[in-house]
Amino acid sequence: MDALIARYLRFPPRHWAIWHAIPLRLIVGVGFMQHGYAKLARGADAFTTVLHAIGMPAAGLLSWATIMVELFGGLAVLAGALIPVASIPMSIVLVVAIVTVHLPNGFSSIKLVSFDAAGAHFGQPGYETDLLYLACLLALVLGGSGPLALDRLLFRRNAARPMPSRWA
Repeated sequence: MDALIARYLRFPPRHWAIWHAIPLRLIVGVGFMQHGYAKLARGADAFTTVLHAIGMPAAGLLSWATIMVELFGGLAVLAGALIPVASIPMSIVLVVAIVTVHLPNGFSSIKLVSFDAAGAHFGQPGYETDLLYLACLLALVLGGSGPLALDRLLFRRNAARPMPSRWA
């Protein structure tokens, strides 16, 4: 048993530890971009109507701001560019969504209401997924954007000098 625990404590090898960022960047980046694109595809006016209905001030401005944050913030995360900066407006969008829309629906993002010949029918989602997005953003801010990130190119001072371990 001690050998199994010792092996577990050595996994993953130190040089593989930075690769955690790749799946996080993929899911957060693509997820945000998909949500922004869906709002844009339905028309920003449709999202403005939703924001107005839940009592948000300056709904037209917030509609476009949210769409841009989701599209360009998602792209920044996907590319691994300026994630600490991009995560601020992205986190604000998530917290506002939790407080104004998802909180009354509880925690779970999947609420099976019924199942019939047409398939499964689900209720309104809770704030679970928004919390997962926030946790992923926090992990990327604290752990760095990882390999294959645009930050590695943007902040490379000298090709011969190794990057600090945070950007490795």
